[in-house]
Parts: sequence; structure tokens; C-alpha cells
Amino acid sequence: MGALHRIDPAPAAATILQRPSALDPSAGDPVVQVRGITKRYGGSVEALKDIDLDIPRGKLTTLLGPSGCGKTTLLKIIAGLLEPSSGEVRVNGREVTGPGPERAFVFQDFALMPWATVLRNAAFGLELRGVPRREREDIGRHYIREVGLAGFEERYPHELSGGMRQRVGLARALAVKAEVLLLDEPFSAVDEQTRRKFQEDLLRLVAQEKKTFLFVTHSIEEAVYLSDGIVMLSRRPGRINRIIEPAIDRSGSPDEIRRDKHYLDTVEEIWHGLRDYVD
Repeated sequence: MGALHRIDPAPAAATILQRPSALDPSAGDPVVQVRGITKRYGGSVEALKDIDLDIPRGKLTTLLGPSGCGKTTLLKIIAGLLEPSSGEVRVNGREVTGPGPERAFVFQDFALMPWATVLRNAAFGLELRGVPRREREDIGRHYIREVGLAGFEERYPHELSGGMRQRVGLARALAVKAEVLLLDEPFSAVDEQTRRKFQEDLLRLVAQEKKTFLFVTHSIEEAVYLSDGIVMLSRRPGRINRIIEPAIDRSGSPDEIRRDKHYLDTVEEIWHGLRDYVD
């Protein structure tokens, strides 16, 4: 694949990459390589078509596009939860043939065990791997603290709010020490105040954990606020329309970032690119 060609952005706008094959090609070997991925359902409905994409290591990349464009389908193919109709995915050079320990998935609907405590849910992936109880519980407690749930270790999912349950799902994904975390609209079921706090916490975790995050959202504002790179998909069958690197200055407070002209211009730029897909 050739080098990416840039469209000169308008003043204060994001960098637009015209050929959507890679994010930040100077960043070294990508952790995830997607090549020629097509997905058909029932032999006739194409959800994705000819997706080529490199996901850079240690960054947060967002999949963004209209409803039904295949964002979650692509995420699940990378996770090894769905098999593509054609093409391949490689993680660290190894072909994906199913779920693997280097990847962890955070589901939109929490996917917690209702009969297990917060601590056991957070440490469950380690339990499946045969990690001794004391060690896995120590790790579980650490990540429960990291997601802001210290003191809730012995509670059960039905005793938690939706936002708290989603934090448990994130703690579980972090606890297994996976290199790539795949998040399917993890904040969609919470109120706006909780969502903004989640976004701030996620940015802290990205910086702290130095893992690769691949994130699905419908929210343009959320994508711009969080992402190092935004992959914009077309309507079904989903193809990569373009890639945007927001380059948001996050040195200010969250409120200052959301009022910044560069942030607002980038949101508007993406909306103009997507609105033709909206019925």
C-alpha cells in the first residue's frame, strides 16, 4: 500500500487522510492489520466490503458511521467473535481465527454474571485462565479501584446502576492484561453527565495503561473528544470513507477542550461528512 495522501485542512480543522488504509504511518508496526474484510449475512446482505485498515499501537481509534454501516460487525471480526466472508485480520502478525488472550471485548450490554459479585466479575477472565484466586482477586481489586468502584467489590450487578455495571465490564477487560481492548458503544446506556465522566476516565486509562483501544460510537462529539484517529465508514455495505486525525490539545480542562474552536470545527467537519448518510 502506498503512502497516505493528505488533503490540506481548513484552518483549525482536523487532518484528513484521503486514502483510508492506515493511521499515522510513522508510528511503526500496527498492532492490528485488517485486509480485504468483507462480511455477508445470509449470502446476500453485505455488511462490510473490502475493508483495509491498520490500527496503531497504544492509541485510541474510533469507528464512526451511520447506523447499520457495520461498525460493530467489524469490531467483532477483529475480536474473533465473527468470521468474515473474505479477507483476514492479523494481530501482532498472527491471523485471527477466534478470540485470543491479546484481545478483550467490552460489550454494550455489560454481559456480567448476575449471580457473581463485582470482584468475581472483574476477575472472571483470570479465573478462566487458571490464575490462582488470591492473585486474580488482587488484580481485580486494582482495576475496580481504577474504574472508580472501590468499596463495591462484594455488591452484585442488580445492586448497581447501568454506569457502574459498565465500569465492571471495563475492569474485567483491563484485568486480563489484553493488549487490545475492543469497546462496543460502552457509554450508550448512561446519562450525559455519567458519559462525560466515563470519557475523562477512559482518556486517563488510555494514557496510563498504554494499550490499544478500538472504540465504536454513534456520537461525533465523543469520537472527537477521545480519539487519536477516527475511521469513518459509509452506509451499508460499510466501506472506509476516510480517516480523520483530530489532534485535539487535551492539556486544558474537559470544558475548555469542548469549547475549543479546533474541537468544534472538527465535530462540524465530521457532521458534514456524515449527514448525507442520515435519512
